[in-house]
Amino acid sequence: MSVPAPPRDASPPGQPKKAATAAWIGSALEYYDFFIYGSAAALIFPDVFFDESDPATATLLSLATFGVAYAARPLGAFFLGHVGDRLGRKKIMVFTLMLMGLSTFLIGCLPTRDQVGTLAPVLLVLCRVLQGISAAGEQASANSMTLEHAPPDRRGFFTSFTLSGTQGGQLLATLVFLPVAALPEEQLLSWGWRVPFWLSVAVAVVGYVIRRKLDETPAFEQQTATEGVVKLPLVVLMREHWADVLRVVAGALIASVSTIFTVWALAYATSDSVGMSRSSMLWVGALANVVALAAIPLWAALSDRIGRRPVFLAGAVGSAVTMFLYLWAISTGNYALTLLLGIIAFGVVYSAANGVWPSFYGEMFPTRVRLSGVAIGTQIGFAVAGFAVTFAAQIAGPGGDDWSAVALFTAALCLPPVVAALTARETHTVATEHLGERPERTESTQPEKVTA
Repeated sequence: MSVPAPPRDASPPGQPKKAATAAWIGSALEYYDFFIYGSAAALIFPDVFFDESDPATATLLSLATFGVAYAARPLGAFFLGHVGDRLGRKKIMVFTLMLMGLSTFLIGCLPTRDQVGTLAPVLLVLCRVLQGISAAGEQASANSMTLEHAPPDRRGFFTSFTLSGTQGGQLLATLVFLPVAALPEEQLLSWGWRVPFWLSVAVAVVGYVIRRKLDETPAFEQQTATEGVVKLPLVVLMREHWADVLRVVAGALIASVSTIFTVWALAYATSDSVGMSRSSMLWVGALANVVALAAIPLWAALSDRIGRRPVFLAGAVGSAVTMFLYLWAISTGNYALTLLLGIIAFGVVYSAANGVWPSFYGEMFPTRVRLSGVAIGTQIGFAVAGFAVTFAAQIAGPGGDDWSAVALFTAALCLPPVVAALTARETHTVATEHLGERPERTESTQPEKVTA
């Protein structure tokens, strides 16, 4: 007598929470590494790696190195997406964490421009490329892991922990940079800026211990046991799901809000034209991220009830408006107003789109190509978002103070995500095993509760 197989979307008791916790902590630790680079690129690297005699050009080149990692992300997504859909989500999650830790530690060891000349920025770019490759597989693998472990009626909530972990990493990076930014100028530019990068060794060790104990997802194991893995996931993805890949690319441009807020607005606020202190502006980012940590799972839980599309649309449209107000507040030099609008724009409004996209994008694809689809789509969009900082620096003019042009540019980048959401299917009521199938096969299929 044969034993009935468990449902394809059933996960062992406790695994959804374990997967969400591993995704949160791993993403927080990994994106700590990624975001300390953003703070350093805005505040430190123009003086350390580039020509101090031309501050405007030095800042522009430093912000361009921030975008280099985003340019490397699509290449990493093609490779890591292929491997993840063939070998599993867990292997990619461990690999990306170790690669990020190593590349970030090496940045802290680099010689400066005064020591080795132009070789210094070249080495900086190479390390930044390794960071980009690592980040390319991080969110997609963690996102696939949590989605495939989650109860089908709570996929939005559980997958949001990947993004709240990212916000946690950004918060940790900001808090670490606060005492560093307060150091005397000589100490800051000689050794102080290196300390946050050296701490990545601890980041890598802790993340490895957490992630190596996580089980592979039941959806991937079921796919492997029944239909087998796809030999060429990218071929299947582009042949059968190209439209959804394009939607994810367009939707991922919403990340431009994050990069403009995190890097360009920080550089603008601390420039001579505004004159706010480094520490005070770092606190804006820190407090906005604290609010985001609470807002992201709440928005995601709401999407489990009313759908992914309306929540994502609210975040995309709202971000276009509130980022305009935030940059205006910075231009006034009023710190209290800047703090309030920064928290509203980034902590509350942007969190709507940011917290929902892991489930929204992941549910567009079936198990066999999910990691590839999310990785490639997001990383191409994120590549544009990463260089949005460089474009913003150019749009802001020679003095770097044309905030209204940057605000309009950011709002324009919010339009493709709106179009992507309006043309996408609503998937929050589709059972996990039917995600990515043709609409006529899934429209009447409601998610089943996971039973013991």
